[in-house]
Amino acid sequence: MRNSGLQNGLATLLVRHTSASLLIQENADPEVRQDLERFFERLIPEGDPLFRHILEGADDMPAHVRSALTSVNLSIPIVESALGLGTWQGIYLWEHRHHSHRRQVLVHLIGE
Repeated sequence: MRNSGLQNGLATLLVRHTSASLLIQENADPEVRQDLERFFERLIPEGDPLFRHILEGADDMPAHVRSALTSVNLSIPIVESALGLGTWQGIYLWEHRHHSHRRQVLVHLIGE
């Protein structure tokens, strides 16, 4: 943010995909991510006969549901040239597919 020249404003982020999410989450303990993964695996299991959309594999539809339950965009205040995140908060791109994919995140800054 410091290179943007903005003192105060808003940063808006958007991931341009339907099988990944953006999160603001704990940034110190990696077990938080692992616990979230296990929770979503239990909540939205692969191979559930409910899902018919499996065109790209068993993780296809569960990935869409996971992104629908989380978020593909974030809005974060810019305060004194820095993102207004808490001490233990970080921004994460959460991939919901097993294989890596190339993802695009758009960032829009507005302010003074």
